[in-house]
Amino acid sequence: MPQYGRGPMATVFQRCKTDKNSPLYPCEGVRCGHEWTVRYREPGGRTARQREESFTKKTAADNFASKVENDKSVGTYIDPNAGKITVRAYVEDWLSRRVIGDSTFSNYRGFIDKHLIPRLGRKTMAGVAKRDVEHFRAAISKELAASTVYDRMKMVKHIFWSAKEEKIIQEDPTKEVKNAPGSRAVDEEEIPTLSEVHLLHEHMSPQYKLTIWLQAGAGLRVSEALAFHTGCLRDDVIRVRWQISSKAHREDCKTRLVPLKHREEGEYRDVPAAPFVCDEIDAHTDRWDPIPLTFQNAAGKARQVKVYFAPRERGKGIMPTANTYTYHFKKACRLAGLVDTDGKPKYHPHSLRHFFASTALAAGIPIHEVSRWLGHKSIKTTVDIYGHLVPEAWDRCRAIMQKAMVPVPVEVPSEAPEESSEYIPTA
Repeated sequence: MPQYGRGPMATVFQRCKTDKNSPLYPCEGVRCGHEWTVRYREPGGRTARQREESFTKKTAADNFASKVENDKSVGTYIDPNAGKITVRAYVEDWLSRRVIGDSTFSNYRGFIDKHLIPRLGRKTMAGVAKRDVEHFRAAISKELAASTVYDRMKMVKHIFWSAKEEKIIQEDPTKEVKNAPGSRAVDEEEIPTLSEVHLLHEHMSPQYKLTIWLQAGAGLRVSEALAFHTGCLRDDVIRVRWQISSKAHREDCKTRLVPLKHREEGEYRDVPAAPFVCDEIDAHTDRWDPIPLTFQNAAGKARQVKVYFAPRERGKGIMPTANTYTYHFKKACRLAGLVDTDGKPKYHPHSLRHFFASTALAAGIPIHEVSRWLGHKSIKTTVDIYGHLVPEAWDRCRAIMQKAMVPVPVEVPSEAPEESSEYIPTA
């Protein structure tokens, strides 16, 4: 069947014999050794762009010409120059087209800048081979947790899959690279003890002390704790509706507060507030009055809330972000002596959420309730991370397996004494 719109067939020739403008013309040698040129048009008919490629051997030129025509025929043609774009340039364009949450964008941006671009950024998209991706995965596996490697490699795979779909590259170099999910279960060593939580609170910068209890005592993410405002506490319940934007420290940022992770505009979650958490909130407001913050929601409508953690000294920006807070948290770890053998902080802000979840589960609170309070996307996430910390599940398993595998001995009743034939008169 004829393929309409393909344009003229590719031609193979030597300039030295046909192009009068060539410095080698006229060449009369039968096998002169000069280059062979393939002239062809991209799909689109006679008005399509004309291209040329040069080869040292006629067989290579013939093969290329045949492949071009075949690719045009079946609709798989890819511009040979498209793949010459660098990984850095393509990734920047790819990221700009993502419709993702603010925190996800920040995570992608950090991984791209710190890992992907330094290792693969200078290569062309077409120049990245399977071995390059395998070397890349091996390198980041030495620096990141297994679960993080799995998550970020999914992003890398999507980048190259998109490039193939957009006809930037012929083959996806990540397709055959294995990316097994690592265990998401939290290690008990990542969970601070109660005394260590108190040490962190003691050494935390005064303006951020309350965040320790909002995270360890109510399970808030650090971005949610930093967005805490006067409308959050409702008697003995904390209503979480906003989280801080990663760009909140910038003067030109208008959406300083953004919807919660995995939530749409207007959605919220409620978390029970223990009396001591309410007391700590009161103690914080006794020292620092909440400060009005005006921001725009997703629809561009102006909103105002009174926040607890606006900067008050030295002009450190409009609002603190998770990065700002992490600096203070690590400093508190070092001051409290909570460091590893290399002197690095033993815990990170998320460790306080681990404390909240593990404490609740150890006390017998159903895991689906804990999942709802943590704001996880699904209970599967909670089970994957904290399921091994549910003590009654382990005890129940031991009892069931013991009963199933070790039969209980059956007691044989003793024989009843034979009845006496002696006559006993009644009274």
